[in-house]
Amino acid sequence: MKKTVVSIPDKLYFKIGEVSKITGVEPYILRYWESEFKLVKPYRTKSNQRLYRKKDVEAVLKIKKMLYEDKFTIAGAKRKLKDPTTDEKQLSLDFSQQKYQELIKDIKQELKDLRQMLVKTS
Repeated sequence: MKKTVVSIPDKLYFKIGEVSKITGVEPYILRYWESEFKLVKPYRTKSNQRLYRKKDVEAVLKIKKMLYEDKFTIAGAKRKLKDPTTDEKQLSLDFSQQKYQELIKDIKQELKDLRQMLVKTS
């Protein structure tokens, strides 16, 4: 996938429409992300207008990449942003065929054991 470089103008504050154009994210999604991600906290004027700082715009771009390109869920993106040292490929199951068969055998045995425990308690 081709990486697109987004240039953020050198300004102190951006209105929601400007952020939408810069990031390619609709305003209603930006408002939703504000409620989901602590990283995006635009300043509010007395008239309650949102003013995003450059760091907010960068955060939106980071979240967009995680959700749209890296295919994270909202919960997964939150976890990743909370602890950036975690590996992105947490569920990398690169086993050989024999390893899969052993894993399935172990799971079957555990299920049998659980069923026996449930039958004893009923």
